[in-house]
Amino acid sequence: MASPLSILSLFLSFLLFTSSLSLTTKPSFPLRKTGHQLIRDLNLHPNPEVNFFNTHTTSFDDNFKVSESKIFEKRLKFDVHGEPGATVNDLAHHAGYYHLQHTVDARMFYFFFESRKAKADPVVIWLTGGPGCSSELALFYENGPFKITNNMSLVWNDYGWDKVSNMLYVDQPTGTGFSYSSSGEDTRHDETGVSNDLYNFLQAFFMAHPDYVNNDFYITGESYAGHYIPSFASRINQGNKNREGIHINLKGFAIGNGLTDPGIQYQAYTDYALANNLISESDYNQISQRIPNCEQATKRCGTTGTDTCQSALYVCQQIFEDILSITNNINYYDIRKKCEGNLCYDFSRVETFLGQSSIKTALGIPKNIDYVSCSDGVYEAMMNDWMRNLEVGIPELLEANVKLLVYAGEYDLICNWLGNSRWVHAMSWSGQKDFVAALNASFLVDGKEAGIIKNHGPLTFIKVHNAGHMVPMDQPRASLQMLELWMTEKLNPLRKGKVARL
Repeated sequence: MASPLSILSLFLSFLLFTSSLSLTTKPSFPLRKTGHQLIRDLNLHPNPEVNFFNTHTTSFDDNFKVSESKIFEKRLKFDVHGEPGATVNDLAHHAGYYHLQHTVDARMFYFFFESRKAKADPVVIWLTGGPGCSSELALFYENGPFKITNNMSLVWNDYGWDKVSNMLYVDQPTGTGFSYSSSGEDTRHDETGVSNDLYNFLQAFFMAHPDYVNNDFYITGESYAGHYIPSFASRINQGNKNREGIHINLKGFAIGNGLTDPGIQYQAYTDYALANNLISESDYNQISQRIPNCEQATKRCGTTGTDTCQSALYVCQQIFEDILSITNNINYYDIRKKCEGNLCYDFSRVETFLGQSSIKTALGIPKNIDYVSCSDGVYEAMMNDWMRNLEVGIPELLEANVKLLVYAGEYDLICNWLGNSRWVHAMSWSGQKDFVAALNASFLVDGKEAGIIKNHGPLTFIKVHNAGHMVPMDQPRASLQMLELWMTEKLNPLRKGKVARL
């Protein structure tokens, strides 16, 4: 769940940024400093200014310009080592830009990878969190078609999600990754702006790729994408009902180790920490005294928004900070590990790889655009969005039989499985009583239990064994099977307490 700048929705997809803050209303400078440090702890390099610039001082190749409301993309031919394991003869890989509607000058960057199995497979979009972290982090370290080696070459990922789906990876909001604008007015501050941009992008994408219009469509992502995903799903549902444009065949949405209902998830920190022996019972009793103030502050955020939401973050974040102060440099994305040498993980290869001029040229990136793994500026712009409850729009989608999969690695602290399980169980919808009463079952991969699953109707929850914040990175085979079984309606528990496996 949440610490200010999560990267990685990888990171809350990823980060949820931490800060050792007091309960003041606006300690913005300490928060920014901590956000920078967290990104550096992942061996990334934040730059709040990059990707917003004056076009009059920037030269562009005319071939890379994007027409208003249209897609421009390049077909890619990467040199990838190994065999893709594909049944199609000519895999289509694209990178492109979409000139966002209702903006001054914003361009959204994306990758599109055709399924290695069949073009008729579902279209799946992946959103990394942060807010402000690039989806290329997931592409190259989690579930993309290939991974980056030490010598900056590419190798096929045996468990890439493109083995069962046509994958879209999007850099959003504007200012993230390779997405850019010449105007600060294009900065997004809430889920309305984010989801409208994504919806408009999808309309343009399907217009440019009509062969995929009738395919099933799924939204996936991690971490702070627990905010993006429900809002985006609701926006698609609204657009379909209002017949605003191309009908998008939305079948479901999946949230991995996400931050969705902060009011519930922050309160789960102490229980999770105690159950995993991260804190003592006396620590638990002391830190838990902060929970009532956190609960009240979160409620004020939910009714009034604006500065009350920042206040709620600072109040509730202290719960997380108190736990970290006791845990002796623990890796809060995977409590089995320490943040040795101030590097919980090393994601520097992606910045090196995408920073090469030859790669940027191949992708169609303007010369003066730098790759930004995680944008501190985008993160700060979304501060008032952090503590808002995004569960509120989900029941309507469930009633429309749009499937929801919530999964969480059991060793993640920051967006832990306990907090995610609690908000899923507390959600009010017509199937709530039956979901709560449903029995846990085993999720099997290769005959072994890879997780615990609970399901009723369109709602499924999975606690994934031996995984931290990034389930597709820690358990690639299990995550691929989870996705395929879920999309093909085979993930439901059987009578014997097992789950059908491939």
